[in-house]
Amino acid sequence: MKSIAFREIKSFFGSPIGYLVIAIFLLLNGLFLWIFDGEYNILQSGFADLTPFFTISPWILIFLIPAVTMRSFSDEKKQGTIELLLTKPLTVWQIVNGKFLGAFLLIVIAIIPTFIYVYVVSLLGMPAGNIDMGSTIGSYFGLLFLVAAYTSVGIFTSTLSENQIVAFIVSVFLCFLFYYGFEGLTTLFKSQSDIIAQLGMDYHFKSMSRGVLDTRDILYFVSISIAFLSLTVYQLKSIK
Repeated sequence: MKSIAFREIKSFFGSPIGYLVIAIFLLLNGLFLWIFDGEYNILQSGFADLTPFFTISPWILIFLIPAVTMRSFSDEKKQGTIELLLTKPLTVWQIVNGKFLGAFLLIVIAIIPTFIYVYVVSLLGMPAGNIDMGSTIGSYFGLLFLVAAYTSVGIFTSTLSENQIVAFIVSVFLCFLFYYGFEGLTTLFKSQSDIIAQLGMDYHFKSMSRGVLDTRDILYFVSISIAFLSLTVYQLKSIK
């Protein structure tokens, strides 16, 4: 599993993909949070917190993570190396987890530089250091679980077609559906709005952003990740 993960990381940084992912994530967040006028501009909000960052990031990652994962297995199928990969002395689960871990670590590397936002925002507080660290830490944990869920979805969709564009589009659709789709359905089924909202990632991400790491929220994201990784394993076994 480690060999697959290291190979993925090496391939990301052996081409422009890894650098582009990190640059695009930081650039888009930087522009919205510090440059562009609007509700997401921290300097114009009047509040020393990172709520705008944790509001924008899930939407950026909806497109960024599928762009990273779309080649995971679709490229292997297109190049005809999927059979060779499956004959390695590794279980299918180890191969899938290796691919998942490689993509997940790349996104984590992209998130790490944003820790400087915490320092800058704490300096902007009155007095300096006046920032809700509990909420900030909870939001970062929520973002990591969200990244894991998105990545598992992307890994799964990459097994559906050898066409990377198809894998990307399906992944974006599923990530959007699970993040905001259920929240949108609450406007149509108001009598069951609470139950429907709890099926979406947005509900559980916002819950963790309050600074309380509820086991129900953690189990939700872990279950989504395991479910899509299991579907990936099933899909690969059908090929094998």
